Amino acid sequence: MTRIEFYVLPDDNPLGRLRAACQLAAKGWQHGLQVFVRCSDEDQSTRLDELLWSFRAERFIPHEQYAEEVQAPVVIGLEQEPPTAQGLLINLAPTLSAHIDRFSRVIEIVNQEPQLLTACRENFRLYRRQGYDPQRVEL
Repeated sequence: MTRIEFYVLPDDNPLGRLRAACQLAAKGWQHGLQVFVRCSDEDQSTRLDELLWSFRAERFIPHEQYAEEVQAPVVIGLEQEPPTAQGLLINLAPTLSAHIDRFSRVIEIVNQEPQLLTACRENFRLYRRQGYDPQRVEL
């Protein structure tokens, strides 16, 4: 069954969520996982793409937008179906992905922004209703 984790950040900085997504994408890729980062909109997708280019000066994180190359090690998209099964989904969107069962692991990144907290609490409940056992991880 898919492992679900909510990584909880201590502040409400949206850039902190993107940095956490970069860090988690790098770790997933280094462990040989196909990574799909699901953004909430095109603007967030573009900002994440730009941040991944400069996130680690000493090491490049190979990534592409879904529209450009669906077989990249790290793919940035919206609601598209993932290119491969059993990878890692990093969900930055406020809703659940329709493709949860295609991933071995799902990470939701939560910060202290009130609207996002409300959405993520609802997602936590929805995962439970679907039979998953979501875990909380404090960062």
